[in-house]
Amino acid sequence: MAYWLMKSEPAEFSIDDLVKAKNQTVPWFGVRNYLARNFMRDQMKIGDDVLFYHSSCPEPGIAGRALVSSPAYPDPTQFEKKGKYFDAKATPETPRWMLVDVKLAKKTRLLSLAEMRSILSLEEMVILQRGNRLSITPVKANEWKTIIKLLG
Repeated sequence: MAYWLMKSEPAEFSIDDLVKAKNQTVPWFGVRNYLARNFMRDQMKIGDDVLFYHSSCPEPGIAGRALVSSPAYPDPTQFEKKGKYFDAKATPETPRWMLVDVKLAKKTRLLSLAEMRSILSLEEMVILQRGNRLSITPVKANEWKTIIKLLG
């Protein structure tokens, strides 16, 4: 089992949207970074734990927990010619972008970025490193345990 942090802008898709989604499950579409894609394609497994992180908002932070609920498969948004995530180089035979489905485990209180920065045992967490812009990052087991404790 592995642990992940997955960022979403709440204006586009929030933890509340996941709560309301059919079966509380959604495809994690629109990732257009090769390292984040590779995490989904090569390392994520069904049952892996996910921290659902709100980014690019007035108070960024962890808003809930989810589980990876499917193996990686081609992101259909790469083929939508008029869509925001269209990629002209992608074809159904040779897709460039992958996604996994995530299922809600629990909506939590917001564990803010500021609060996370104040916890010494989280100082090496990828999300807290300067210049980190990845939408999906691995989380170490000790970081996961600390965050779960903080969330109650």
